[in-house]
Amino acid sequence: MIRLLHIIAISALIASAGYAYSVKYETLYYVEQVAKLKSQVSREREAIAVLQAEWQYLDRPDRLQEAADKHLDLQALKIQQLARLSDLPNRPSREDEIGRKLEALGLLEPTSTPKDRNSDARTPTTQTPKR
Repeated sequence: MIRLLHIIAISALIASAGYAYSVKYETLYYVEQVAKLKSQVSREREAIAVLQAEWQYLDRPDRLQEAADKHLDLQALKIQQLARLSDLPNRPSREDEIGRKLEALGLLEPTSTPKDRNSDARTPTTQTPKR
């Protein structure tokens, strides 16, 4: 009986040592993964910094003006190209053209809105329920 207890204790000790080593190696694996991710993050930040520097160089107004002068055949704006507000056409009225055509044909009664009637939107036959 004692021999069986010794075998169980030794096997439990060996199993716990094996579990401790597996936890250790798993932890080392995850530490390595974190280190890889940190180095990747730093590389990506450096790449972003390079792209931001390039964008700041490309977005300079003087460089854009120089590129426009070099590659585009732009001409100066003439005073005749400017328009006054009074020269612009008026906005067309927003009418219900289909409704007006149907009224002209006699298919519909002329429509009116509550604003035209100068009255409430409620009809006199409508009663409010009492509580």
